[in-house]
Amino acid sequence: MKRISIVTTSFNQAKFLERTILSVLGQDYPEIEYIVVDPGSTDDSRDIIERYRSRITRVIFRPDRGAADGLNRGFAEATGEILGFLNSDDVLLPEAVSSAANFLERHTDIDVVSGHSNLIGPDDSFLRRLYSDRMSINRCIYGGVILIQPSTFFRRKIFDRVGGFCVENTRSWDGELFLQMARAGGKFAVVEEFWSAYRVHSQSITGSKGNATHVNRAQAEIFSRIKGRPPQIYDRLLVTGCRALRHLLNLRDTWERIRRGPVSGRPLND
Repeated sequence: MKRISIVTTSFNQAKFLERTILSVLGQDYPEIEYIVVDPGSTDDSRDIIERYRSRITRVIFRPDRGAADGLNRGFAEATGEILGFLNSDDVLLPEAVSSAANFLERHTDIDVVSGHSNLIGPDDSFLRRLYSDRMSINRCIYGGVILIQPSTFFRRKIFDRVGGFCVENTRSWDGELFLQMARAGGKFAVVEEFWSAYRVHSQSITGSKGNATHVNRAQAEIFSRIKGRPPQIYDRLLVTGCRALRHLLNLRDTWERIRRGPVSGRPLND
């Protein structure tokens, strides 16, 4: 079996961290290398990590420049051929890793595979379903493609090819990584399975009422790094068009939004 390395970065997320760790340790895939990175939490996070340290492959307690830098440091010490990363408030669903590994074993031409996810609240309550999009470089540049990050796994070779995460990106390091992988020739696939639960809460960026502003700023920063210029008026029109097109191409996700509400801006009581 191919080894799969999963990295979790955590900073003051003690309320959710144990559930994240247990969701990885409880996977049925035998060849998991689990790396947990904590740059200096001041809550109970490190106590939780120490509680499970004997079952975690590697723990990194060193300051870093943010989540993207912490993930790069974690993957620098990883030895797996397949990689994934899990935020310290999200969880993997049972058999997610084995399903991803089996798919990549059968489809050797695929570099990145994404499943779908359940959106959950602070108390693990189900809110709605989230569906990954099919990758398109042009639509992704203009914000028209979303891959559900905790349900996405990729080969080490494509991660190394793009040089890992952009440490300057403090808002959407996962989205930029996937876009750069596509631009580097990576082949993408979406599997019709649910592999994770993506949590929103009052302290999460996605769960905040200002998430729309966050998304727009992150998209503009990524666009500027790739295009070498800031977005112009016609670029903003293309952003609007690509986001509208996403709703047409991913009708299941659109229906979930209509039926159960958007991802961000929900009243959340932690």
